[in-house]
Amino acid sequence: MKLRNMTIDDLDIVSAIEKECFSVPWSRDSFEGSLMQDNYVLVVATDDNDEKDILGYCCFYHVLDEAEIANVCIRPDARKHGLGYSMMRSVVDIAKKLGVSTMYLEVRESNAAAQALYKKLGFFENGRRKGFYELPHEDALVMRYNINA
Repeated sequence: MKLRNMTIDDLDIVSAIEKECFSVPWSRDSFEGSLMQDNYVLVVATDDNDEKDILGYCCFYHVLDEAEIANVCIRPDARKHGLGYSMMRSVVDIAKKLGVSTMYLEVRESNAAAQALYKKLGFFENGRRKGFYELPHEDALVMRYNINA
């Protein structure tokens, strides 16, 4: 896996993956708007031999010493090979270099696989957002990671 900054040229592929994986996907315009923000970091994980073969992506924004992971996805056919762990570990390293000390994310209450991954990385449950997700309607668990702990 290689990790690189997302570019405008990646948005068609990223948007297609997003539509395949989420019931309420981000639009191409949402990704493009995030790319234009100074406090957003958007990265793609690619195949080692083909940087256009996008296997996953992550978007987070940071304010002062806190960051929130707004979107994270691994393409379905690339899952269960450790890619999510490697990508998220790299994202945490990027955040640390930006001076972030605490990261947050929301995850569906029913998404046990993602929760297990985040816990393996050191995230812990920090709260709940009732009815956060639509289609289906579901609570989100808020998870937190203390980078400097």
